[in-house]
Amino acid sequence: MQNRTIILLILGVAALFFLPFLGGVHLFDWDEINFAEISREMIVLEDYLRLHINFQPFWEKPPLFFWLQVLAMKAFGIGEYAARLPNAIAGMVSLVVLFLIGNRLFNRRFGLLWALAYFGSVLPHLYFKSGIIDPWFNLFIFLGMYFFILFYWRRKEITQVKEHKGLLLFLSGVFIGLAILTKGPVGYLIPLLAWGVYWIMKKFRFYVSIPQFVILTLVAIGITLFWFGPETIKNGTWFVETFTTYQIRLFSTQDAGHGGFPGYHFVVLLLGCFPASVFAIRGFYKMKPDMAHQQNFRTWMIILFWVVLILFTIVQSKIVHYSSLAYFPLTFLAALTLDRLIDKKIAFGVGLKAGLFVIGSLYGLITLVLPFIGRNIEAIKPLFSNDPFAMANLEAHVNWTGWEALPGVLISGTLIWFGYFVKKDKIVRGITVLFVSTAIFVNLTLIFFIARIEMYSQHAAIEFCENLQGKDCYVITSGYKSYVQYFYPRIQPYENNKYTEKKWLLTGDIDKEVYILTKVHRAHELDKYKDIERIGSRNGFVFFRRNPPSR
Repeated sequence: MQNRTIILLILGVAALFFLPFLGGVHLFDWDEINFAEISREMIVLEDYLRLHINFQPFWEKPPLFFWLQVLAMKAFGIGEYAARLPNAIAGMVSLVVLFLIGNRLFNRRFGLLWALAYFGSVLPHLYFKSGIIDPWFNLFIFLGMYFFILFYWRRKEITQVKEHKGLLLFLSGVFIGLAILTKGPVGYLIPLLAWGVYWIMKKFRFYVSIPQFVILTLVAIGITLFWFGPETIKNGTWFVETFTTYQIRLFSTQDAGHGGFPGYHFVVLLLGCFPASVFAIRGFYKMKPDMAHQQNFRTWMIILFWVVLILFTIVQSKIVHYSSLAYFPLTFLAALTLDRLIDKKIAFGVGLKAGLFVIGSLYGLITLVLPFIGRNIEAIKPLFSNDPFAMANLEAHVNWTGWEALPGVLISGTLIWFGYFVKKDKIVRGITVLFVSTAIFVNLTLIFFIARIEMYSQHAAIEFCENLQGKDCYVITSGYKSYVQYFYPRIQPYENNKYTEKKWLLTGDIDKEVYILTKVHRAHELDKYKDIERIGSRNGFVFFRRNPPSR
């Protein structure tokens, strides 16, 4: 089979798994709704240089990902499908990239194993069906690192590299610049730390000349100036200054609601990247590839993995997708293990089998038990007796049929099937079944569980806001942070500049209705206002309305 045919096959399978059902459930607070709203306001304001939330300047992110969402929204309309479509495309591109790189480094089989390991692991697969920034950000950094490695090989003649050194250095700078335009200076910081670690490993010998390093950096900066330049010329230095301050704060303090324990990202990668994570552990030791460039690439991947993991362990804010760049080196190490298992260069030991069985059984147990809990929700209410909001969430009417256990049955059966193939020494079949079935498991879990979980969490608030679409009013939250009140009512720019002043909205001489969302344990704070009327409540959310004074 030719590479072109394999690429088309990868694209077809990826499209089959990533494209359907993207709009099947509402966007989730905060990140998905936040990012989609920024893109929607770009379209409403016809301002594609400056980012806005609630039609106020937003300084936390650069614009590249939002431009991709805007293109999708212009093609498919404003909604969940368009908001998530860019990452589905990122998934298709990423799998092809991994196949091509793996094929170049080793052979066709290794490229397929690497793509399969990424495709068939839980969080890597799931993120391509999301509306967050990281899939494109991670791909750009990884490509920047890859072309830098090729440049280094060409310069040091570690292996035969046909491309010109200047082109490889330029491409590395371009992709790192695109990463910066996607999420900010961390797109440069991570490669810089990886290069620094390799420099230390080389006993502080310069493996790249200072002028070449400066050129790469200038190319990356040049890419960012395609946006930072016009933005600064048009609006001054405010964004750059505020954005820099925010990045420093993000690294040094916990973002609201996003704290965590020191080993947070270790657990996320171990459990979230199943089954690749189990195989990757074996790839960290006693497994040197045959060729010098293969050994060197493994070294770079281990460096990248630990840089990401340690960096975001140090960062005070603990969010699941912060360590998602580690999925690339993690799945590479998994593919390396799989390749050696197939060639019988290493044994399928007890540790591998135990790790797969324990973590896989945990997924199976959770997805088998959840439907039972859903059908017997009264039994768990005492656990939340001290949390009135959670208690009210559990009052949601959710139809659990019992068929929701199907993903649990699938993953449990997969473990048995995989064990059978391993016992019969049919490793390739076992690997294929394990990873493909895990991909199916992820999609079935989304179909059966996500919409039901949303019914307990945010559905009532979103439905209330959707009913306000087309209504000329103000919509705010009180007592908690959310972006639901911007995206789902499809708010339009306000003429009165006081719309950001909460005190004016609650007590001032307003010019149109104000709708207020709060949580049940904060409702008493609004009940004290005589002219604010409670108009309903549902599943932990309480809704209020304030009418403008009669004139």
